[in-house]
Amino acid sequence: MPRISDCLIVAACSCSVVLGAEFNRTSLPVPQGPFKGKIGLTPAESEKDFPDEVAAPDGAPNVLIILTDDVGFGASSTFGGPIPTPTFDRLANSGLRYNQFHTTALCSPTRAALITGRNHHTVSTGGIMEIGVGYPGYNTVVRKSCGTIGQVLKYNGYNTAWFGKNHNVPDWQSSQAGPFDLWPAGLGFEYFYGFVGGDTNQWAPAIVENTRPVEPPHDDPDYNFDEDMADRAINWIRMQNAVAPDKPFFCYYATGTAHAPHHAPKDWIAKFEGKFDKGWDAQRDQTLARQKELGVVPQGTKLTERSPGIPAWDSLNTKQKELYARMMEVYAGALSHADHHFGRIIDAIEESGELDNTLIIYIQGDNGASAEGSAQGLLNEMTFFNNIAVPFETVYENRDKLGGPMAFNHYPIGWAHAMDTPFQWTKQVASHFGGTRNGMVMSWPKRIKDKGKVCSQFHHVIDVMPTILEAAALPAPDSIDGITQEPIEGTSMAYTWDDTDAPSERTTQYFEMFANRAIYDDGWVACTTPPIAPWVAVADAVDVIDGYEWELYNIDEDFSESENLAEQHPDKLRELQRLFYIEAVKYDVLPLDNSKVERLDVRNRPSLTEGRDKFTYYAGMTRIPEGSAPDLKNKSFAINAVVDIPEGGAEGLLMTQGGRFCGVGLYLLKGKPVFVYNLADVERYRVEGDEPLAPGEHVITFDFNYDGGGVGKGGRATLSVDGKKVGSTDFPRTIGYRMSLDETLDFGEDTGTPVSEDYQVPFKFTGEIQEVTIQISDHELTEEQLQKYREMQVKAALSR
Repeated sequence: MPRISDCLIVAACSCSVVLGAEFNRTSLPVPQGPFKGKIGLTPAESEKDFPDEVAAPDGAPNVLIILTDDVGFGASSTFGGPIPTPTFDRLANSGLRYNQFHTTALCSPTRAALITGRNHHTVSTGGIMEIGVGYPGYNTVVRKSCGTIGQVLKYNGYNTAWFGKNHNVPDWQSSQAGPFDLWPAGLGFEYFYGFVGGDTNQWAPAIVENTRPVEPPHDDPDYNFDEDMADRAINWIRMQNAVAPDKPFFCYYATGTAHAPHHAPKDWIAKFEGKFDKGWDAQRDQTLARQKELGVVPQGTKLTERSPGIPAWDSLNTKQKELYARMMEVYAGALSHADHHFGRIIDAIEESGELDNTLIIYIQGDNGASAEGSAQGLLNEMTFFNNIAVPFETVYENRDKLGGPMAFNHYPIGWAHAMDTPFQWTKQVASHFGGTRNGMVMSWPKRIKDKGKVCSQFHHVIDVMPTILEAAALPAPDSIDGITQEPIEGTSMAYTWDDTDAPSERTTQYFEMFANRAIYDDGWVACTTPPIAPWVAVADAVDVIDGYEWELYNIDEDFSESENLAEQHPDKLRELQRLFYIEAVKYDVLPLDNSKVERLDVRNRPSLTEGRDKFTYYAGMTRIPEGSAPDLKNKSFAINAVVDIPEGGAEGLLMTQGGRFCGVGLYLLKGKPVFVYNLADVERYRVEGDEPLAPGEHVITFDFNYDGGGVGKGGRATLSVDGKKVGSTDFPRTIGYRMSLDETLDFGEDTGTPVSEDYQVPFKFTGEIQEVTIQISDHELTEEQLQKYREMQVKAALSR
């Protein structure tokens, strides 16, 4: 009879395995290979073996993507513009410029297309996150079958990080309640330091680290987010190189500059004093001349006409010219300052010895320059989004605040058009190159030898991901995390590195945004004429099919789309129109929709607040974004705070939503209750009590009884303590559409900026908050109903 040990030895020997296969990179994560050691009865009879860690292919480069915000083709010095961008110039001289590179004409869509390699409608991002609606091309929920470049590189042995702007989280998923699978951490980025949303204040940013909100220093007058972000990126890159020098990194660096607010240090703005006094029309002429000199446009390129609605510079009065020139100085200071910090990151890579094998893709703008600043520019961007007119004199009188922490400014439409030289139109207008043509540079010293040349192949932001994959010798995966992947729709641009004059490998590309649409095919472009300018916040509806004229251009001969050939070639126009709708069906572009304000309504999307009319919060709950907060707009509401006041009194923030540039706040100031309604920094309505609260428990109630009758109307505001009125007044007007683009709902302290200048953040409450409740109602209430509500809140507090 055999011994047990003999059986064990036989079994152990049968476990010995020989060599495993090479990595299968088509199914990610790469499956763990077989054990290649030997198992014996004892360690002495066994051989150890660890699973092979997935490594990037030999020679795979580091990858750095730099993406700026709202910067047109004709802004940077690298593409003939008036704003010095020495880092962009440096990379162009060590690499290649691409003068026919395109984006989608808007923020979130471009960014979704960039990181997935697929058209923006394919990845459900036909608009920004705040206008998502329930159609496949527009619901803002990127399918897991459309994996990102972050996931592919991470699973293939790269360290990955994302710095800066993330405008790709669905509106209702951007709170601390998640889910987080569409945040950077869920999209393959191991580290994130930036902000979630469309824009942020450079002096008081709403920073998120991974998924956790963090506050910038409130006591540092020199703090600037672009500088902070660059410091973080440099430290991250240095850490990767110090700890794992053989492991490549992927850094996606997406500054919020130069999206509004245009913020920059004073000394950077001062560099441009007087540089734009000549005006936007003369600037367009100078830029085109410089573009021809640099060879980034053909010599025969014509300057397109000024888009309808933009005034001639010579038609302006002296004050207008002074103000608008100043606004452009601020914008130039912001972009050049950001470019300076990009240079610091590249210097750090060079100091580590890694620059030679780093593929840098620098895209100057996620769309064309922004014309959301109206004809006269904005002191506060929130006035545009709420359709609030501000007198010119008010903006002019506050011109010295532009670029600093007391403004949320944006330049006028004339400068946006000039920054898109030589093209027509601007951001949002996907039909024309003013909205979609962006300068791009690629540099990879180890691989690109034909340095300093201009590549004129027609390409699109979806082509970035396949370019990186080819550079790293990686296949597009068939599956990620067990989910079969949809085909990547981009085309690699790597072929241009060996032959800068090679024919374009992208022959067709559609464009669409807010029903402004175009189709490129083999050198021809058919496009619609925009019936509504992007600087018009509210306009009469236009039929998306019959209300649009079409234009036709041969861009092989007409680089700037200056000569409309629709009448000369009607058959070609019809052919391209048919092709557009074929592509539209293929890529989930339909249904076409030119509405904007209507889609901002949160009722269009899933919501954490849907079906609820009462919300309870506690001290320390901060940074709740508007998409996840009770909606206080266009309705009656009440805020009820139960507090304990210590001996000696208390003050501080009870509740706030928004901040300096638009918002509401309930707080105690020197012991007295105060409620402030900040109407986009145009008016501040205020109701307050006369007496400080005595020590002990109190119920502070603010109720607002909305007049109704439309959007942004007024109502009666009442402040009560322990059920007794201490102040009441009428608010003649309220916010109708959006309370804030970057600030949040906070309790017990204020993040970001103050809603009123009579306190400074964080203004933590010095007593104790038992709870704060918010009640909302779509109905106008009688005074009797309101009084009953106040008394009920007092009784509820006393019964606890």
